[in-house]
Amino acid sequence: MSATRLPASRLLPPYLSQQLRRFLPLVIVIALHVAFFYALQNGLLHQAAKAVLPKEIYVRLIAEEPAPQPQPQPAEPKTVPVVKKTVPRPTPKPIIRHEPAPKAISEPTPPSPPEPQPPADAAPPAPPAPAARAAPAAPKIISGVAYVNAPRPVYPPLDARMGNEGKVTLRVLINEKGRAEKVDVQKSSGSLRMDDAARDAVMRALFKPYLEDGKPIPVYAIIPINFTLSR
Repeated sequence: MSATRLPASRLLPPYLSQQLRRFLPLVIVIALHVAFFYALQNGLLHQAAKAVLPKEIYVRLIAEEPAPQPQPQPAEPKTVPVVKKTVPRPTPKPIIRHEPAPKAISEPTPPSPPEPQPPADAAPPAPPAPAARAAPAAPKIISGVAYVNAPRPVYPPLDARMGNEGKVTLRVLINEKGRAEKVDVQKSSGSLRMDDAARDAVMRALFKPYLEDGKPIPVYAIIPINFTLSR
């Protein structure tokens, strides 16, 4: 007969087997803590960590130096062949000698006298004066004129009350448009008031332009102005 093994829980009484199942995890935890503290005190944990952790490896990178490049060798100078040219020598020309002609006998001419030089400190001659422009011809004097608007002198009131009469002779410059540009008293009437009245009347008048060769030109005219009282 073969003997059969029974588990430990069946060998123990039922009460002890229940207590063992209850406290077995606690006993295992306490045993693990005791083993950890023991390994920590004896340095076993530090040695195990050194065995597990990888060792430090120091790597030094060395830059690769570039390979030296070959320097270009100087090119050898090219030799150019020199070609010598032979220049033909010119043939000598015959030299012809002319005999000198006999010299003519002539009397020496007397040297001309030197021209007089102006003194160094003399002033340079003045440049010629420019030709003077011809002055425009003065307007001609005519005797009779034609009017577009004849002069109408105003009799001075004071001369009219005093019974003064007179004749004023005026020298008038008439332009191309028939207007009086300048009026001068050639002969006075004896009264400045009548002279001024005659001058003002001629300046307001309008004359027919004087034509010469179909073109109007300025002229002088002698114009008499009479101041008379009606009786």
